[in-house]
Amino acid sequence: MPALCICNNNDPNRRASKELDKKINVWMKQYRKSIKLLLLGAGESGKTTIIKQMKILHIEGFSDAERKEKALEIRCNLLEAIKELTENMPYLKPPITLHNTNNQNSLDFVHNLDMSTADSYSYPEEFYDNVKRLWSDQGVQGFLDKIDVIRGADYVPSDQDVLNCRKRTSEIQRIEFEVKVPLQFGGGTQMMFDVGGQRGERRKWIQVFDGITAILFLVASSGFDTNLREDNQTNRLRESLSLFEDVWSSKFLIDSGFILFLNKQDVLKEKIERGSKIENYFPEYHTFVMSSKDGDPNDPYLKGRSFIRELFLEITRKPPDHRKFSTSNYVNENSNEKKRECFCHFTTATDTNNIKRVFENVHTMIIIQNLENIGLT
Repeated sequence: MPALCICNNNDPNRRASKELDKKINVWMKQYRKSIKLLLLGAGESGKTTIIKQMKILHIEGFSDAERKEKALEIRCNLLEAIKELTENMPYLKPPITLHNTNNQNSLDFVHNLDMSTADSYSYPEEFYDNVKRLWSDQGVQGFLDKIDVIRGADYVPSDQDVLNCRKRTSEIQRIEFEVKVPLQFGGGTQMMFDVGGQRGERRKWIQVFDGITAILFLVASSGFDTNLREDNQTNRLRESLSLFEDVWSSKFLIDSGFILFLNKQDVLKEKIERGSKIENYFPEYHTFVMSSKDGDPNDPYLKGRSFIRELFLEITRKPPDHRKFSTSNYVNENSNEKKRECFCHFTTATDTNNIKRVFENVHTMIIIQNLENIGLT
């Protein structure tokens, strides 16, 4: 007598597995058909802010539930900012002290808070009172003007609040949105991925994604005079240059379009106007000659941003055998590498209008690339 095969269709684990397989198949079909944009860049360059902007511009913004969730992140930012400001006051040149010595108790209160528990901290009224007292001190002022709004139990962050809030990302983020352009020209569903900015994970970033349409590489232009949080020794802009060369040279991304966002232009402009000197960190700035096409060469900000752009574009002009890498992960110096173009934009990721204009140009680039692929240019 033949054995009977008894299938238990009521097994919840089996059903869940089948459902998951279906979801994966659907997602993979969508993935293959979609335009895929990969956000890359060092930490704190603005990648997550770009993801938020796509949500505002293409997916009807943030729900009430999402805004309430961001309120805690903003309160964490408040704690981080006041601690960082007050803890670094003695190290400035000249050092800054409290204008009102009666605020010392508030200073001690803030310094004794543990940042590792910021996510679970209850943020009592005492916290806001002490921060406000410190903020009103003339020796500390300059930021956190919304303290009375943020402390409210009914506080709902605005779009700008959400764009300005900062939370370090370590996991891959993905967002899907529709672009009203014919599919064959780069419209339809677009997927944007943010893979975080952790050091030591760069090779993994590049190899995981297949068929990427375009790389959006973000740089915190304002980081020319600061060092990384991780080691406090490596210049942030030099770190971005190193990562850019890694990505530009990768054989995995050789067929992808390349767009460079020189971000945080508002902060760069403010720093230069306040007297921070690029040449103190990049001696080659002394011999840099700005093109007249880029504006008034006597304008320190315009010259500064042009110099930073040139640092990156110079990497794209290097022949493969002059790049710093020559391993199997990178373009072979003897290969017939096709000529690539790097499109560059000066951006402020927290400015929705600026990002809207820039992404209109990004979509144009994708259309041109697709026309080239089908032989119509």
